[in-house]
Amino acid sequence: MGVEIERKFLIDKKILGSLKNGYQIKQGYIKTVDFTTVRVRIRDQEAFLTLKSKNKSTTRLEFEYPIPLKDAQEMLENLCQTSHVEKTRYLITHKSHTWEVDVFEGENKGLIVAEIELTSEDESFVLPKWVKEEVSDDARYYNSNLIEHPYTKWDA
Repeated sequence: MGVEIERKFLIDKKILGSLKNGYQIKQGYIKTVDFTTVRVRIRDQEAFLTLKSKNKSTTRLEFEYPIPLKDAQEMLENLCQTSHVEKTRYLITHKSHTWEVDVFEGENKGLIVAEIELTSEDESFVLPKWVKEEVSDDARYYNSNLIEHPYTKWDA
């Protein structure tokens, strides 16, 4: 069984500085009747289908499978909601952890989020100086919610 334990943070881009060697991600979501998330993702020239359960704190079940790129393109076009999440992801090593920094584009332009995956909910880690605020429990920052409620349309 796949388990994802992830925490999410807003960052201060001025402290973080320039980012290098990112890769492009385009993803969409297939609607479900419960709180299961079905994600179709294209990362550069690779594609994945991911199933995620509802969050329980910072933990949820996650199953990810590689799929043919052409299938992912068809799914994004025909099965996913009309809007997609587009972002560039950068991997940054800090102390003993790898942080995924996502710089969003399109209707979510201006949003920059850092995520860290942990092996347990109580695993300790050192926050980089560029981390501003934890948003792990704020559903607005879930990628699946950014499709229906894009960052650029949030009330200031």
